Parts: sequence; C-alpha cells; structure tokens
Amino acid sequence: MTDHCEHCDNGEEHTHEHESGPLAELVTLRDWLRYAVTRFNRAGLFFGHGCADAYDEAVWLLLHTLSLPLDRLEPFLDACITADEREALFAVIERRAEERVPAAYLTGEAWLGDFRFHVDERVIVPRSFFAEMLENGFAPWIEDAERVGSALDLCTGSGCLAVLMAHAFPNAHVVGADLSDDALEVAHLNVAEYGLEEQVELVNSDVFDGLAGRRFDLIISNPPYVTADSMETLPAEYLHEPRMALAAGEDGLDVVRRILAEGHAHLNPGGVLAVEVGHNRHIVEAAFPDLPFVWLSSSGGDDMVFLLRAEELPEAQA
Repeated sequence: MTDHCEHCDNGEEHTHEHESGPLAELVTLRDWLRYAVTRFNRAGLFFGHGCADAYDEAVWLLLHTLSLPLDRLEPFLDACITADEREALFAVIERRAEERVPAAYLTGEAWLGDFRFHVDERVIVPRSFFAEMLENGFAPWIEDAERVGSALDLCTGSGCLAVLMAHAFPNAHVVGADLSDDALEVAHLNVAEYGLEEQVELVNSDVFDGLAGRRFDLIISNPPYVTADSMETLPAEYLHEPRMALAAGEDGLDVVRRILAEGHAHLNPGGVLAVEVGHNRHIVEAAFPDLPFVWLSSSGGDDMVFLLRAEELPEAQA
C-alpha cells in the first residue's frame, strides 16, 4: 500500500470509467471508512458485542479485512485499496448491514482487554465484566491471587474467562464447564492458543452435574440470564448467538437458581461465588430476599455482578 493515492486514481478512473457505486468510487481506506459508518448508521445496527458505535465497528472490520494492525488506523487512511480488496470490504460491510451478523463472527475473533479469542457461532460473543475484575486478581475479594489453588468458570462458552483466570491465578487449577459440546470445542482452541492445556481443564457439565465432589476457592459464572420477555425483543444481532447461552426461563433465573442452590457444596471454606446477571438485580433480590448479595462495581454499573461467600450460601437440602 502507498500513503497517497493520486497515482492510482487515474488508473482506477480508466478501469472503472463505465462503472459506478462503491467498488468504483471508493478509493482510499478513508473513503471506505466513511462509507461503512454511513452504511451502518442508516441500517440501524445494534452495537452490543464489543464495539461502542458504528465508527469503532467499521474501523475493526476494515482493518481486520485488510490484515492491518488493529491499533494503527492513521498511517493507512490515505492508502489505495486494490480492486480485490474493495470487493472484500464491500462484502463484509454488506453482511454486517444486511444480515446483522456481529462483527466478532465476521472476523472470527473477540477481544477482552489485550486478550484475543477465537469465536464463531457455536459460542456467545465474549463481553463479560469479569474480564476487568480479573485484571487485578479479583481484589479485594481475593486477598492473594497466588494462594488460589482451584477456580471454576461455570458456563465457560468460548473459554475466555477460564483463560483469564489462569493468568490471574497462576497457581490455580482452573476448570471451565459448559453444557454445550460445540462451545467446548471452541474453548479447547482458545486454551491451546495460550498454551494452558496443563492448567485449564474443560468439562461438559449441566451447571454442577458434571462436577460432583469437586470444590473450588473461586467460582465465577456468566450464565444465561435473559428473561422470556427480553428474548422476544432482542436486537437481530443477538439471534446469531446460541439461544441456550442467552435464554433462562420466564424470569431469567433458571440457571442462577441452580447455582445458588448447589454452590455451597462446591466451594471451599471461605470460597467466593460471583455471578453476572445483567440488568436483573431487582429480579434476583426479589427472588432471594434473605441472601446478603454484594454488588460489584464495573464499567457497566454497580448492579451487574453479585458476590457471595461460601458461608452465606444455603446448604443443599437433603
């Protein structure tokens, strides 16, 4: 690529003198970025899978499609886009706008902080607030990250949080559990990508059913928690994700109830359970008025993730 496009403008005019439309008229990356942002805004896309708005998503899709560094837009803005590249850009823009496919599925990747993960439509697109909490070893709730010996990521999906837990707790044996064999195939890819096969164990388990007798110092879970009413009104982008990773019954608490009922039996003394429940704090507190939930602060607010210690959880009924 070049930094200025005058010399290729003439060639493009000659090549496409009888054509019109994006493939003929959009010459530089700057042109394509403007076009993509306009296309996305006019299409009324929903941005809930890692990007804040049409601009951020357009930058990501264009740079990825051109195999350019995702953190270096400026040097390439006035570079010429070849004819083959224009077709690729047009195709990815149209798929995003017409089919409402989340950008993570179009690129085959998702990012949590500096960590890149393989994703496809077998798994939900990673977007958990646990990622930011694990950056500092889940302090202050975990006092010494190096003393965590065992940790569980329940409903692990792509395995992204299990990978982050392995980095946050270097001495822990980490288990990622999920009911979906398809999801676990993706999780195996991500665990292998980071060379963590010795530290991270992946288990097929319906909540705790496949973990009989096992206890952990820390359990985190980003389970399905979408209510029946919300499932009916989800933006089209979410319908590309596995339904079983989203829907959780009438009030969104089908899985959360099981986690709370069985969690005590799977925590070591002093162990910690933390569960992400989206915007359902009021539903959770109404359903469990006697539990002393602590709600953790995150970039999404102070009502997305609750925490309980082992001693605060109900013991399983015989």
